Amino acid sequence: MPITVPEGLPAAEALEKENIFVMNRDRALHQDIRPLHLLILNLMPTKADTEKQLLRLLSNSPLQLEVEFLRMTSHVAKHTSLEYLLKFYKSFGEVENNRYDGMIITGAPVERLKFEQVDYWPELCRVMDWSKHSVYSTLHICWGAQAGLYHHFGVPKYELPEKLSGVFEHRILFPAHPLLRGFDDYFWAPHSRYTEVRKSDIEKIPQLEILAVSKRAGVYLAANRNGRQVFVTGHCEYERNTLAKEYFRDVKKGIPTKVPENYFRDDDPRKSTAINWRAHASLLFSNWLNYFVYQRTPYNLSDLQEQQNELTDGRLENG
Repeated sequence: MPITVPEGLPAAEALEKENIFVMNRDRALHQDIRPLHLLILNLMPTKADTEKQLLRLLSNSPLQLEVEFLRMTSHVAKHTSLEYLLKFYKSFGEVENNRYDGMIITGAPVERLKFEQVDYWPELCRVMDWSKHSVYSTLHICWGAQAGLYHHFGVPKYELPEKLSGVFEHRILFPAHPLLRGFDDYFWAPHSRYTEVRKSDIEKIPQLEILAVSKRAGVYLAANRNGRQVFVTGHCEYERNTLAKEYFRDVKKGIPTKVPENYFRDDDPRKSTAINWRAHASLLFSNWLNYFVYQRTPYNLSDLQEQQNELTDGRLENG
């Protein structure tokens, strides 16, 4: 099924070449079905690449989606022009009176800073607070997951001795959980980060469930029991060559960095890469959209606040 994106978005042209169905707003308005309204807060520096990665995964759903992009106005982007941001991205002031079925908060290359040292942290906190009553379910990715866990639940992050980079095996803990339906017992997913959240800290939060873990990479997937917040510490949206680009970029800059684990064939950066996480990524996004957004969000998004009150009162069924 199609996804609706802003007119002229460069990622749309690239996706159409892959035979992914992308439609403009005018065509979508002439259909009787109500699309799901999604907001993507894209904190990654290479915004066009991240747009393409996320839209590709979202397009695998049989649901019609209308996607908008959000930027942090308190941050000056170094890798994306202001003209591009003004054309394709909205400020928080432009969306704060809207309601959305779902939201994605991406990672950001700022994990070695304390959260409060990030220049857009106060603005991000406003967005995360707003999401609790204006978005039905929010998917947080990598640093976005660490930021969400810290802001909403006080879960700290810890600096790792060295960068965790590679593709790692994970095991699921609750096979019957809606987010994990159709998963194999073990699956692979990429990670690229300098910090971690710890299982012992998350287990102290009664509202949270840990759903998938890795011996090497730690907690991978956690969710609020009410389904309103999902936290993914890895980067399942990454393309085949994303980790390679990061590795060779760091090498070129003279940054001490190890070869990403389980990524290049024979762990040799001169050889090609093998992708083994695409099916898991598609299934995770499809499950989130279906079971945590489409199946639960009210038809009239104006009713979101009422549902939030019901959740607070404990009258809605947990996921």
